[in-house]
Amino acid sequence: MASSITTTIEDAVNGVFNPVADFLSTWVFYEVSVFGASFPLIVGWLVVAGAIFSLYFGFVQVRHAKLAVDLVRGKHENPDDPGEVSHFQALTAAVSGTVGLGNIAGVAVAVTIGGPGATFWMIVAGLLGMATKFVECTLGVKYRDVHEDGTVSGGPMHYLRKGLAERGLAGLGKVLATGIAVSMLFFTFFGGNLFQANQSFSQLKAVTGGDEGIFGNSAGAVLFGVLLAALTALVLIGGIRSIASVTSRLVPAMAGIYVVACAVVILVNVTELPNAIGEIIDGAFSPKGVAGGAVGVLIIGFQRAAFSNEAGIGSAPIAHSAVKTRHPVTEGLVALLEPFVDTVIICTMTALTIVIASTPSWDKAREAAAAGSPPEDGVTLTSDAFATALPWFPYVLTVAVLLFAFSTIITWSYYGLKAWTYLFGRSRTSENIYKLLFCTIVAMGSLLTLGSLMSMADAVLFLAAVINIVGLYLMAPVVKRELASFLAHLRKGGSGTEDDGEDGKSVTVGASSG
Repeated sequence: MASSITTTIEDAVNGVFNPVADFLSTWVFYEVSVFGASFPLIVGWLVVAGAIFSLYFGFVQVRHAKLAVDLVRGKHENPDDPGEVSHFQALTAAVSGTVGLGNIAGVAVAVTIGGPGATFWMIVAGLLGMATKFVECTLGVKYRDVHEDGTVSGGPMHYLRKGLAERGLAGLGKVLATGIAVSMLFFTFFGGNLFQANQSFSQLKAVTGGDEGIFGNSAGAVLFGVLLAALTALVLIGGIRSIASVTSRLVPAMAGIYVVACAVVILVNVTELPNAIGEIIDGAFSPKGVAGGAVGVLIIGFQRAAFSNEAGIGSAPIAHSAVKTRHPVTEGLVALLEPFVDTVIICTMTALTIVIASTPSWDKAREAAAAGSPPEDGVTLTSDAFATALPWFPYVLTVAVLLFAFSTIITWSYYGLKAWTYLFGRSRTSENIYKLLFCTIVAMGSLLTLGSLMSMADAVLFLAAVINIVGLYLMAPVVKRELASFLAHLRKGGSGTEDDGEDGKSVTVGASSG
């Protein structure tokens, strides 16, 4: 009975939203043919932005990597600075929003379609994305609002509105800020929430006996949904401090478990490591059986990286804006480590694990991809690779999937809250309505797929990237001045913890606000 009701609901919702989802997806992910390979223009938009910002800031992700690590370690931190969380907590909160199923299933599919060589271009795109994260998160702190109760509101809604107003583009800034807030809120409910709950339940169901197991019926689905919603509510009620407290423990733990699992598989198959690395490098420049040849592999690698680390989307600045600092650029430097962790480390470990294990499912998937039938279930490929080391390793993967999904849900709950309050105000009633709505959708996630809304959520999120990056280009000179003034301050012997301003909202050191 319950199953027929959910099917009826899904059919009704999908029937209404399918045309809209198809239209948005076709437009946002519009593809052109490049040497026989399909190239989504939105991927080019994101990767080109990363390249331009890398050049404009003199490859800040390389030159100031040590300073970024020092900031994460608390070297230039003052607990009395305005804000709510430490540099480390802000970083882990933002990483928890990007590290998820895409790092496991998405990478597996990308490497299957594009071959091992896609890994090389995925790393390149991840490194370029570090510069974009640096720009957007610096602006997030600079133009944030620090409220009387000490809480912070920041993100693209604020820096687009304020920053563009400073440039005489107040009207454009308000329109773009409202557009990106709506985009963030829509993705929160159906991408950062419903999708994560649905996929984590599917993975749990698969390893506990499928339809015959404890979670194989509607009662099991409801139980899982209610438990997940309750855990989410406990964290969401506490705001960013509570979220950061959880993610600062959860993210290192889950990333550590996953990376160690990958490392074990690699060590077990260590004799194949030189061949795997050779396949990655050779496949990047002289692939076989991939549409578009080397260009096709490059596109697939860039696409996976862009969709994974979300550099340029505008989501991460919301979390990074809550950091305790008087120098906006410090958090920009911390934020550039995010794509490195997400794409360069975790995505690469996934790809290398799959390639080096060379399981029957991997060989079968590659043959199918060559015939034009890419795999839909990338988790299975990764799970089988783990099983080559120890039979119970797929259960480790299940734990990782659940942790990744939960951390993504709680981080996006905060992103959505800030978008909601920007649109509807910060009253207690308004916030409680949002929290109730968010947790209700979490509970529904184990029962409902709502594929059309999920497709729309992806399209809407990357539409936000179009809006956001326009603003980043216009305000890049502000970030350059922030970086120059902070580095000059450090050269003069400053620690980065002094009180250089009065309001603590967006303080620069020895530079105008641009």
